[in-house]
This record gives sequence, structure tokens and C-alpha cells, in this order.
Amino acid sequence: GFCIGHVTPEAQVGGPIALVEDGDPIRIDATNTKRTVDLLISDDDWAKRRANWQPPPLKATKGTLYKYICTVKSASLGCVTDEADPPSS
Repeated sequence: GFCIGHVTPEAQVGGPIALVEDGDPIRIDATNTKRTVDLLISDDDWAKRRANWQPPPLKATKGTLYKYICTVKSASLGCVTDEADPPSS
């Protein structure tokens, strides 16, 4: 079967992946010309979810994982750890 995984800070800071809910329809086009993952919900649902979104608690509040959480950037920006602003808790 087909498997997709993507782990970056977007969900913690309110990016689109933070708004995905169990059971949402998702379209995947893995062809070389597209390579897209689309969440198939209405504009109204997007707006409602954005308005109601609250950041989840951090998974760590001390130690190495906490330091990483506070410094890592998004995968689309290279996942670097020396340029990011710390997340608000």
C-alpha cells in the first residue's frame, strides 16, 4: 500500500496539517507532474477550523527534545535549528 509521512512544526504552529481531522477526505496525486496532497474540505470548514484552533501543549518542556522543539524550522525551510523563533507555549 501507499504510505505518506510528514513530521514538522506546522501542526504545532497552526499550519494546514494542524486542521486535519480523523475521517477527512484526502486526495493524493503522486505523479511526477503533481506530487500533491489535498485536504478535501469546504472553505467554510477551513475557516471554522482556523477560528477554533488552539496550539496543543508541547510534548516536552525540558531537555534536548524541548530545545529541538524551540529551534527547529519547517521541512520546507530545511529543518534547520539555528534560525527559528521559539514556539509560544
